[in-house]
Amino acid sequence: MIRWRDGVVDRRLREWRGAVELSVLVGDETVRALAYPDLVGEPVSGDRVLLNTNALDLNLGTGGYAMVVAIPDRLPPDHEFPGHIVKARYSPMQTARLSVEEETSPARSIMERASHLGGMPVVTADLHSALPAILAGILADADASVAYVMTDGAALPAGLSRTLAALNEHLAGTVTTGQSWGGDLEATTVHSGLLAAKHVLGADIAIVTQGPGNLGTATTWGFSGVSVGEAVNAAGILGGRPVGSLRISGTDARPRHRGVSHHSLTAYGQVALVAADIAVPEGLDEHELAALAPLAERHKLVTVPTAGLDVALRKSPVPLSTMGRSLEEDFMYFLSAAAAGRHAASLLAPDNERG
Repeated sequence: MIRWRDGVVDRRLREWRGAVELSVLVGDETVRALAYPDLVGEPVSGDRVLLNTNALDLNLGTGGYAMVVAIPDRLPPDHEFPGHIVKARYSPMQTARLSVEEETSPARSIMERASHLGGMPVVTADLHSALPAILAGILADADASVAYVMTDGAALPAGLSRTLAALNEHLAGTVTTGQSWGGDLEATTVHSGLLAAKHVLGADIAIVTQGPGNLGTATTWGFSGVSVGEAVNAAGILGGRPVGSLRISGTDARPRHRGVSHHSLTAYGQVALVAADIAVPEGLDEHELAALAPLAERHKLVTVPTAGLDVALRKSPVPLSTMGRSLEEDFMYFLSAAAAGRHAASLLAPDNERG
């Protein structure tokens, strides 16, 4: 079901690559709304907008906006379709995109030949909030070109992520895969997204996470982060070097996520069928190490030194935050992600290393 509302744009609050945040009057109430201009056009003050208020009414922590579905009195002009690959398929907001694999793509000839990652490190993580911390860990030790491969486990539009907009100058590019859209490149699957990161963007390292938001149900299998294990499989099948970033928290109020999250234990322990290097930040306590022991049956547990990562995290070009907690409030979460980045950097050729 969708909760529909009519509103009038009061003002534009802020904007970043791919999205505009608005203040919208709905009756006597003012609400925050989000518009994607490449779908609905550019909203301005006084526009009547049609809203989907599901995320707002559900009080979602990430993306808790009313979503602009249309500016009905001022529809955007028609444009030529960039390609014939449809994302958000058969939903009311399905959008045509140019995929790297299709015949008219400038990257088609590259993708026809691409079949192997050539040992490229691929860092996999559960939450989108790990992305800048992993990147900080990589860039602390290596002059590396890093691409982000976004899965469709959470947000579909890349434009929802202010993190991505802020990291734009620090990434070789973003590849949106599956039903997600809005990256520098579009790909049909995580497999071809990884190949595009390597062979089209020229990345030395790829980071794979879902977009902003996360679906969890407090059950063993009912969470969107199972895609972490699937990404490990894709990287391994294609001849990459999967590096698992662990979700570890010292302050999460939920027991299932305190210490080593059950998301990491399930995704790496039961979904990933290909061996990965699991980056273990030094200094974990005996309970956390005991929780990781079953992963050693399939994967290689690699203890990663953390000296200097605190400084690297504090130099991040975006404020670090996960589930509303800052770097200081959940330091181990970000340190673990940075350790995975550091280990990925260590797998590069010596001429990529700093120092």
